[in-house]
Parts: sequence; structure tokens; C-alpha cells
Amino acid sequence: MTDLRLRDYDNVVFFTGAGMSAESGVPTYRGAGGVWREYDYERCACENAFKSDPEYVWEFHNFRRDLVGKCKPNAGHDLVARAEAALPSVTVITQNIDGLHQLAGSQRVLELHGSLWEVRCDRCGWRDRGRESPLVELECPECGAFKRPNIVWFGDMLFMDVIQASQSALQSCDLLVSIGTSAVVYPAAQLPLIAKQAGATLVEINPEETPLSGAYEHHLRGPATEMLARIADGL
Repeated sequence: MTDLRLRDYDNVVFFTGAGMSAESGVPTYRGAGGVWREYDYERCACENAFKSDPEYVWEFHNFRRDLVGKCKPNAGHDLVARAEAALPSVTVITQNIDGLHQLAGSQRVLELHGSLWEVRCDRCGWRDRGRESPLVELECPECGAFKRPNIVWFGDMLFMDVIQASQSALQSCDLLVSIGTSAVVYPAAQLPLIAKQAGATLVEINPEETPLSGAYEHHLRGPATEMLARIADGL
């Protein structure tokens, strides 16, 4: 148990992973029941797969859109959005692609791995965002090339502008709350260390220990919504 409270901090970063959305019913990618136990990522979540068979890649991503589109923000997402409204500065840095933070009302969200709801054209640079499911029109309206999900696939580099904005937020925060991250997906996993090096207080919310647990001063072991409620008193 900790007496730490969000309201005692001015500049908070929430660093969220799959465990943040698990209570909303969003399927995880790894672990028991994870997506990659049913689908081969080399056929549906990498650039080579998209180049060789874009229709199959979109079949998979439309399947994901259907599943995730039925999910709603949970109480944890709502608490994060409430913190943004109540505190001087709050930034969400998320590894999730589900868009649930935005649906809950969070305004400053940095999506490290992109968004299931955003598409782009790598030929002409066109992009769009919307929650249409399934996405039927797969060709770019500007040049006719296949639209690509704006997601960081296996083998892709992270978006440099998002990384730079995340680093800036982490360097200036006085509290970092990591929620539901496995700490095994690099380079995203190491980002909380930037906040630690800058002198921030670090809190880990996760049912189990992670490879980076030793870097955190506070550990709350349990579901994201329940653990967040413990430190959100007064918001």
C-alpha cells in the first residue's frame, strides 16, 4: 500500500500498455489467448506481408477493427482523463493502438505504435483517421495505392516525432505511472528510464513483476482500474 496521490504532483506522465485496456476486453498480443497465438505476424503485421498480399493484411486489420471497435473505455481510462482535467499537466504515452484513451476524453495522447484507426498512403503521403469498421475503401483517394494502417509493425521504426515528444514529456515530468506494460517490447520499454534519470517518482501498476520493476519506487500489484483508484483520491 502507498500513500502516494496523483494530486500531489504537477506534471504527470501515464505510460500505458496492454494491461490498461485488458479490462475493456481488448485482446492482448502476447501471452495466453494473445493475437499472435492465432495469427502469424509475418503474414499480417509487417511491411513485406503488406507488399505481397495487402488484401490479407487488411482482412486481419479489419478483424481487429471489429473486435476493438466494440470495446469501451474502462474506469482506468476515465481516471486518466479525469487526472488530465484536474492536474496542471498530464501526458499519456501509450503502446496501445486502440484509441480508448481518446474515447475516454484524454487530449494529450502520444501513440508510440500508431493507431488502428489511422491510415496513410506511403506513395503520396495522404492520411486519414476514422472508426469505420470494416474499412471497405482500401485504395488511396489521391493516388490509388493501397492505404496502409498507420501502425508500427514488426520491423518498423517508431515514429520519430512521437519519440521526440515522449522524451520531452518524460524529461519534464515529476511523476511517471506505468500501467499494464510488459516491459519487454523495445525500444518503448526503456522510455520510463528517461523519467527516472530526470528525477521523477516512478510507479508501476501491474499484476506481476516486469524486467524493469527494479527501476520503480512504488509497485501496485493488481488490476489497472483498482490500482489507479488508490492513487486518484481527490480528483
